[in-house]
Amino acid sequence: MTVDVRSVHFDLAAPSREYLDKKLERIEYAKDMIVDLIFVLTKEKDFKAEATVNFRWGTSAHVEEHDYSLDAGIDKLIDRLEQKIAKEKDKVQERK
Repeated sequence: MTVDVRSVHFDLAAPSREYLDKKLERIEYAKDMIVDLIFVLTKEKDFKAEATVNFRWGTSAHVEEHDYSLDAGIDKLIDRLEQKIAKEKDKVQERK
């Protein structure tokens, strides 16, 4: 699983990157199913956190969250990402 984190209009501080890495441990169970995990964190009036997941069977999923706090936005994003991954995993297991 390749993780790519990009920040737009601000520099991502080390504590924020460590916080994201800590939250990624929640989806560690799916690392063999995921090829790429791309995060784009944008600062405008508020923070926009986006994630694109590319699964090894060719499917991709995109989730997006807005929040005034970066850490809260990351929390919401990881929650939705975890749900998406679980749903996709269930779909694939049903096909077998």
